[in-house]
Amino acid sequence: MTTAELPSLYTLFNACALVHIILGLILIKRGQKQAHIASMVIALLFSAAFLGCYLYYHFTIGHVKFAGEGWSRPIYFTLLLTHIPLAVLNLPMIIMTVIPAVRHRFDKHKRMARWTVPIWLYVSITGIIVYFMCYVWFGPPLRA
Repeated sequence: MTTAELPSLYTLFNACALVHIILGLILIKRGQKQAHIASMVIALLFSAAFLGCYLYYHFTIGHVKFAGEGWSRPIYFTLLLTHIPLAVLNLPMIIMTVIPAVRHRFDKHKRMARWTVPIWLYVSITGIIVYFMCYVWFGPPLRA
């Protein structure tokens, strides 16, 4: 695999994490706690793999510029301007959600998850859309 192929891989990891976040939500609402834990651990592993690949790619390749023109640019940058700060905020929120669960403080876990999960879902979905806009629909991106 080449470095240029990493965006496809890390987007796949992101999509797998998204599926497991949604599955984890369904499972906990059905009262299936052990299955919920397994699904959320898998989501965390896929998210960690995503983050590692994403950071490696951007440290290796550097900044990339969106190649789209016209109407796609304001849509892309609006999406990106919401995605980036929420993605940065999401990591400590995930940690602050997982730690109480590990400590069996499910009251704190549940309170934190009510904020973390919608942001994690939004970041995952918008990350996939950003990938398609930047690398598939209007790409490939330009090197900065």
